[in-house]
Amino acid sequence: MFRAIRALPFFRVLIIAQLALLAREHVMKLQPMERRRLWELVRNARHLTPAEKDELRGLAIKLEPRAFATGAARHMSPFGRRGRFFGL
Repeated sequence: MFRAIRALPFFRVLIIAQLALLAREHVMKLQPMERRRLWELVRNARHLTPAEKDELRGLAIKLEPRAFATGAARHMSPFGRRGRFFGL
């Protein structure tokens, strides 16, 4: 694993680390029981009932995917971090 990281240019490793921290920040918005349930639902995604699919959608909405995508785009944008290109 460390060989793969060493082979990447430093800025890519930095971006990956920033995205991981951003993802963690969004996952921590869920309560511990919700995080556990989300993990269970994602692991068994192929065999979900309609009620479980609705539950998964609800938990995914709580993660604020739009805010995550905007934050990820800001970290990866070559135009700086002012946010004018992403409507912020």
